[in-house]
Amino acid sequence: MNPAFLPEPPQSPAAKAAYEDDLAADGYVNNLTRVWCWRPDVLMSFQNTRTELLPESTLSSREVAVLVAATAAARGDSYCALAWGARLAGMSDETTAAAVLRGTEADLSERETALADWSRRVVTDPNATIEADTQRLRDAGLSDREIFEATTLVAFRLAFSTVNDALGARPDAQLAEKAPRLVREAVTFGRPV
Repeated sequence: MNPAFLPEPPQSPAAKAAYEDDLAADGYVNNLTRVWCWRPDVLMSFQNTRTELLPESTLSSREVAVLVAATAAARGDSYCALAWGARLAGMSDETTAAAVLRGTEADLSERETALADWSRRVVTDPNATIEADTQRLRDAGLSDREIFEATTLVAFRLAFSTVNDALGARPDAQLAEKAPRLVREAVTFGRPV
């Protein structure tokens, strides 16, 4: 079974660098990198834009992991749900991560719960959000800047997931093997490994 709908992209210095980055970080070339390396300049631009948002943000790493895991699950993106579910499990535990992926009650802070709920609302129907939804985030202790940053992270994740999913990028077997069992069991949606 092909790892994506597009064949291997043409080799270029930028694609080679992206592949080498994956090999150094993960020990293998990710299927999503193969898809995005049809335009490695766009991959780099996307990664840089997303990366620029986080250093200036006061959202914690765990809050970002909750936000992205909830977004990926609500979107039905198995690839990112496995990756971010595993990351969240490392910051909490696999039971909490699996609950976030399932959209059920999880052992989260008030801020994290509000962020997970917000991400699901934005994914499901951004036009259905109302001012009371942002007030709930404020009531949970998020600043207006953090609300903007969280919403932007959800939007970036949706764009990234849409490209991966539309072009058939399957979750890497290595990614699934490294994910905790409860995280793997919670990912019952999206493309198969």
